[in-house]
Amino acid sequence: MNKAKIIENEAAIQRKSARSNYAKASSDRSAGDSAVILIGKPLRILFAIIALTCFRVPGAGQRTVVIQDSVDQHIFSFSEIEFLEDPLQGLTIDEVSSPAMTKKFKGSTSFSPENVNRSSAYWYRIRIKHNAQSRKQWIVEFFDQTIDRIDFFIPDSLGGFVQQSYGDSFEFNHRPLKHKNFVVPLAHSGNEEITYYFKVKSNQQANIIVVLRARDYFFNYAVDEYFFFGIFYGMILVFCLYNLLMFIAVRERHYLYYILYLMAIGMYEMSADGIAFQYVWPHAVEWNQYAVGFTLYLASTFALLFTASLLNLSKRHPKLLKVLAGIFIFRTLFLLVSVFFVKEWFTFRFAEIIPFVALFGTTLFCLLKGYQPARLLVVAYSFLFFGIIVKMSLYFNVDWMPFGGMTHYTLGFCFIMQMMFLSFAIRDKIKLLRVQKEQAQQKTIEQLQLNEKLKDSLNEELEDRVRLKTKQLLLKSELIQQQNFHLEEANHRLAEQAGEIAGMNALLARDNLLLKQNVVKVTEARILSKEVDFTEFSAQYPDDINCLTFLADLKWHGHYACRRCGHDHYSSGRSPLSRRCTKCGYDESAIAFTLLQNTRIPVTKAFYMIFLVYSSKGSISSHKLSEILDIRQSTCWAYNTKIKRAMREKRKTAIHKEDEGWNSILIEKELYPEIS
Repeated sequence: MNKAKIIENEAAIQRKSARSNYAKASSDRSAGDSAVILIGKPLRILFAIIALTCFRVPGAGQRTVVIQDSVDQHIFSFSEIEFLEDPLQGLTIDEVSSPAMTKKFKGSTSFSPENVNRSSAYWYRIRIKHNAQSRKQWIVEFFDQTIDRIDFFIPDSLGGFVQQSYGDSFEFNHRPLKHKNFVVPLAHSGNEEITYYFKVKSNQQANIIVVLRARDYFFNYAVDEYFFFGIFYGMILVFCLYNLLMFIAVRERHYLYYILYLMAIGMYEMSADGIAFQYVWPHAVEWNQYAVGFTLYLASTFALLFTASLLNLSKRHPKLLKVLAGIFIFRTLFLLVSVFFVKEWFTFRFAEIIPFVALFGTTLFCLLKGYQPARLLVVAYSFLFFGIIVKMSLYFNVDWMPFGGMTHYTLGFCFIMQMMFLSFAIRDKIKLLRVQKEQAQQKTIEQLQLNEKLKDSLNEELEDRVRLKTKQLLLKSELIQQQNFHLEEANHRLAEQAGEIAGMNALLARDNLLLKQNVVKVTEARILSKEVDFTEFSAQYPDDINCLTFLADLKWHGHYACRRCGHDHYSSGRSPLSRRCTKCGYDESAIAFTLLQNTRIPVTKAFYMIFLVYSSKGSISSHKLSEILDIRQSTCWAYNTKIKRAMREKRKTAIHKEDEGWNSILIEKELYPEIS
């Protein structure tokens, strides 16, 4: 968890007591120390809390920190840190350490200074008086591990400086001491008073919290801190595995959303603490700049999904679900804009409070509406809401620290409490659903029992009514039987009359059929044997399709056989009324192997020409045909010749029948040459 605010938080509670202790602090300075350092030790409880430390109020000039073996750590604050802003980022260590620049340094008026202007570089200096009698090795530790770059300058024996560079813009393996914070070892320098300079450049807020520590104390503290980190992340892992098993068992989506939320919270804490940069992505420098923002965005997103699913907002409060969806869209757009367009917005963590406040308000609203599963959700989000308020107070440097150093860990503690109560909330919902199911079953049983009683009483009443109705029906039945007897007699007489009428109708139908057939025969006979003009002939054969239909029926008689393979099944061919063999694919048109094969005149006129030639027994001339049909005389001559030849062949090969007419010559056995 990020320590960038730890000591500043401690300072907030100490400022109030610092002024009352000023007189005592002045007497301490007369003992030769420029600063009094109280012994601090890690609290072996959740997250290795740093002990409270008392500080002096700032005084005139920079104070020097004296190394003492009786004190394990000292936190530089107020005028113990002096700074110089470099807007152009062009100053060198030689220029900064020159006498001309000494008066330009300003003492910090706050507990820990910060880079107010992100585009500037800031130079800082601290003074440490070494102790030749000290038996401890000392280090300088920077708590804010989110600083992009720190250049620390240690004076050497030649009057120059040795530069050491740190920051999260370097890969983690670049650090000489593999720790999440930036640690600078100090060499023994006798009893010298040395001024150390360091330059800070960061594109996001950087809190300059510098701590002088004994190395052994630092290692003990680091072990305790990493131990409690392991407990914290282990709890998240256990919660994830438990809810994963529950998801596999019951297949409820809110378990999956809860797992994803826990994983996002874990990755956020690891990113904020620097643990992720140390163990998960030590080489991904660019990603380390965005990890905190992205993981916090994922946490708020999965929290929205989890809450909406657990509270069943899609059915219970669809309008409230739309509000949460709008907040999600706003947060997503804000993230995209901050990543691709206005990068300064990415470090603006205040936007993340909106979805969590909305979740707290949603759970509270559902509880007030009487939805009992929301009660533990309200408790869980109350803890989270409290942690966010404390975190925001740290972010805006609010002078309020009710728990001292614990204040920095409030959000982590609230996350743990939230995880517990969210798990309880899921269990509570299942329990309430079980209770509601049992209550519903009990009500169902009671209703079934009541229905059974009602059914018995209704059955008795119905039986009485049935007996009464039965008596009435028996009386009516006798009357109905008598009426039925009379009706049967009447029906018998009607049936006899109906039979007589049916016989008469059959005779009439037969007569009508014979009359129709006679009319058709008379018409056909008149066509076949008498002179009929083209208009009257066209009424019988109005178009080519009608003619082709007549020709196809005459040709195949309803019994198709393929001329190639003899197969008797066919489908429609390419031309109208043609037939394609389904076996060999031979396509035979309606006029093939007829007197009209290869004809180039309309089929209706060809039919009429055949009729005229046949009716006149071949005596009609081609000139007369040309005049009647409006066709060239040469074409009429050719068709006349072909028709006469068909008539001669018919007389040679067939027995003449009296009822045969002109259509008897339409089908020919051999192909005749094409008529042009």
